[in-house]
Amino acid sequence: MTYAVVDSPLGPLTLVGTDAGELTGLYMDQQRYRPEQAGFGDRDDAVLPAVAEQLDEYFHHGRTTFDVPLHLVGTPFQRDVWVALQDIPYGTTTTYGGLAEMLGLKPGSARAVGLANGKNPISIIVPCHRLVGSTGNLTGYGGGIERKQALLDHERGEKLLTG
Repeated sequence: MTYAVVDSPLGPLTLVGTDAGELTGLYMDQQRYRPEQAGFGDRDDAVLPAVAEQLDEYFHHGRTTFDVPLHLVGTPFQRDVWVALQDIPYGTTTTYGGLAEMLGLKPGSARAVGLANGKNPISIIVPCHRLVGSTGNLTGYGGGIERKQALLDHERGEKLLTG
């Protein structure tokens, strides 16, 4: 494992990669469920250049999808949710219940989807910010509600505000 830190309009982002060059983590500062930095390996800001480049393109409205290799580490259910998140189009949202339905889960599975979503280790690229509550309200986000709102606004064409 190796990690890099890149600047973004949302603050520093920590990119964690496998020895094979797959992205296994993308964390914001003070993110909920962020693992201990000691587990990220050695810092080398030259690793994962394609991830850094695609994030820069995303933040400057040049990219709406990502195609970097990912290594999703979680339970089979969590991985299913994280893969499904990648099918939510740029600039749109869906509800936790809507994603549960997309996954073919039984009614009432929205909470389980929400719990899996909250443990997403690859924010932004695996767009957990695109899930909203059943009434359209913003609900929890590991990077903070302000960042979630900023990402949604950005994807709707508004200038990304830094804070």
